[in-house]
Amino acid sequence: MIYLDAAATSFLKPPCVAQAVVEAMETVGSPGRGAHPLTLSASRTVWACREAVAQLLGVSDPARVCFTNNSTTALNTAICGLFGPGDHVITTALEHNSVLRPLYRLAEQGLELTILPADEQGMICCEDLSRALRPNTRGVVCNHASNVTGNVVDVEKIGVFCREHDLYFVVDASQSAGVLEVNQQTMGASVVCFTGHKGLLGPQGTGGLCVAPDVTLRPLVVGGSGVHSYDHRHPAQLPEGLEAGTLNAHGLAGLLAGVGYILEHGRETLYRQEMELAKSFIQGVRDIPGVTLYGDVDAPQRTAVVSFNLGEEDAGEVADVLAEEFGICTRAGAHCAPLIHEALGTSQRGAVRVSFSHRNTPQDVAQAIEAVKQLACRLEI
Repeated sequence: MIYLDAAATSFLKPPCVAQAVVEAMETVGSPGRGAHPLTLSASRTVWACREAVAQLLGVSDPARVCFTNNSTTALNTAICGLFGPGDHVITTALEHNSVLRPLYRLAEQGLELTILPADEQGMICCEDLSRALRPNTRGVVCNHASNVTGNVVDVEKIGVFCREHDLYFVVDASQSAGVLEVNQQTMGASVVCFTGHKGLLGPQGTGGLCVAPDVTLRPLVVGGSGVHSYDHRHPAQLPEGLEAGTLNAHGLAGLLAGVGYILEHGRETLYRQEMELAKSFIQGVRDIPGVTLYGDVDAPQRTAVVSFNLGEEDAGEVADVLAEEFGICTRAGAHCAPLIHEALGTSQRGAVRVSFSHRNTPQDVAQAIEAVKQLACRLEI
């Protein structure tokens, strides 16, 4: 099997990640819920994970790294915790449904929403932000890198715009954390939302949000916090203020190992390795008759995500053949990002997405290119 679906989840994880989860199963209790050795071990593990994430993502205070079970929960927490009826929010056609659906639901309750369009390459124009600005504009929500095209958004430019106009800026770093340089302070981001199981190489069921020092969020969920148990209101201080309930300490032990692996080996080094693979794939398939590539595949900075179609074939059928006949795992369809597919003209059939990890090999790429060639010949495109 050749796994080319790293944008969905990192499957070829460093061995230290599984080892850390197993060890945590045997050595940690419930974090923040007492003072006996197992609880203290859990609390230390969770805090070490906060420190590692803060170091990697440019967060000034580890206490403002708040953990959730994925980036979807983190994005819902940020969006619903900052915005409400009467506010105007700007987002883009590049977004995942984890951004769009919370905003759509708030729009049903009175929020005003502007969606910046994407061009035929799946890119937005940052100048459109100024044209979208209204007196009641309260914030901008956008992703750092597209899960469909691999295109990268100039988040630092958007951050400057938000600071100039006193707006909240929520960044969806689901596809960029652990892959691209993500620095909350440099970006000027009010909140950076991340997932643990993709570029951060951790287990599924981990993620979180990094909250800037001057930002206060209404919690999405309230309940047990381990502190101030007699108060009617959930505690406001972070991280407990956004972490109701028992944390996934076993998963966070794995996330700590994944982030530690990135810090040890160098994010830039790992990024270069996977981008070399992606560029080789692009060069190998771009001239195959019938292949259409999506996004700006020649951009100087992008992620190792490549989406394509083959002639007029349905993307799902192509992906099925790649899996069943060639043993190549890809992702086909709308990728939970419907608006960018409208911009790309792929709403009806979706696209086949290959996404590379630094743990893939040149041989994996060569076999994938050969598989696409064989399919094109078989279809007589």
